[in-house]
Amino acid sequence: MVECQIRARGIRDVRVLDAMARIPREEFVPEPRRASSYSDEPVSIGWDQTISQPYIVALMTACLHLEGHETVLEVGCGSGYHAAVLGALARRVVAVEILPELAAMAETNLKRAGCAANVSVVTADGSQGYLPLAPYDAISVAAAAPATPQPLLDQLTDPGRLVIPVGSLFEQDLLIIEKSGGKTHTRTVTGVRFVPLRGEHGWR
Repeated sequence: MVECQIRARGIRDVRVLDAMARIPREEFVPEPRRASSYSDEPVSIGWDQTISQPYIVALMTACLHLEGHETVLEVGCGSGYHAAVLGALARRVVAVEILPELAAMAETNLKRAGCAANVSVVTADGSQGYLPLAPYDAISVAAAAPATPQPLLDQLTDPGRLVIPVGSLFEQDLLIIEKSGGKTHTRTVTGVRFVPLRGEHGWR
C-alpha cells in the first residue's frame, strides 16, 4: 500500500510513510470488509460513512506538515484510522465524530490497534470544532463542507493549518488554509469526493 499507492504518487514525507506502514489499517475496517483494507479505494464502515482511500489519508496528513509537538483536531473521525495516523505524528489528537455509534467504534479500534494513548475521541458536532480543548495547531476535516466553517478558523492557532474538502455534495476541492499574522491564505490541492459534513456548519 505505502509503496504502490502512496510513495509512487508523490508523497515524500518520511514520517507519514512510516506511520502508515506501521498502523494496521485492517483494525479500522469492519470484519466483513477486511479483505479490502489495503485496496486503493474508500471502504464502507456503515452508517453511510467510509474509511478514506489510503492515498487521500496520506495526502491530507502530509499537507499538515506535522512535526510532533502539535495538538490536532480531526473532524469526522469515522472508524479512527486517520486519527491513528495523526496520533503517530502529533503530540495530541482530538477526534470528533457526530455519530455516537462510530465514535464508540473508533475508540474500540484505536485501543485494539494500540493507538489510543494520545487520541481522544469525542462525540460532538465537528463542524463547530471542539471549543473545550481549543486552540489547535492543525485541523483535518474528513467530510465535505459547503464552505469552510468559521468555528474551525476561529479555533486554529496563528500560525496554524487547516485541510478541508469544500464544494458541492458531489465534488469538492481539497483546500489548505494557512493562518498567519491574523490573515488566512488558501490554496487548492486537488479535486476530491467526500461524504457530506453533518452539523450546524455542514449539510443539513
